[in-house]
Amino acid sequence: MDAATSTPSQPTRMIHLFTDGACSGNPGPGGWAYVLRDLQSGTEKECSGGLVETTNNQMEMLAVIRGLEALKRPCKVTLYSDSSYVGQGLSKWMAGWKRNGWRRKVGTKFAELKNAELWKELDRQLQIHAVTFEHVKGHSGHEENERCDQLAVAAYQRFL
Repeated sequence: MDAATSTPSQPTRMIHLFTDGACSGNPGPGGWAYVLRDLQSGTEKECSGGLVETTNNQMEMLAVIRGLEALKRPCKVTLYSDSSYVGQGLSKWMAGWKRNGWRRKVGTKFAELKNAELWKELDRQLQIHAVTFEHVKGHSGHEENERCDQLAVAAYQRFL
């Protein structure tokens, strides 16, 4: 099974989750944001937050985690993100990291996995929700991605 697609027990709600993370410096003050859209009801929810000292990758991951955590029951989620790091982590790298005790292979040895706690939480969320990843090009006029970027930037600007 492709790690980018998880299949928990038959969720009935179909959700679109749009996410973005942003940083002023890397590391530096950072923000994350999501827009959740319930396809059956048409309702939407926006949320954002930030940290004083973080990285862009951490904010990209936290946006996804917070969006999935906001769901009250298991859902079928299409995740839209401009983060190649999140997309490749979910689709290519996560299965190997899990097999290797949440470590990455460097040559013939294992090294500490950056952001391991966030990856573990993403994995936990994938056990609850059936998630499919769709990459969107950042800063290309994608309406929801642009909105998430605005919210994430506003979140970190509070720390400047």
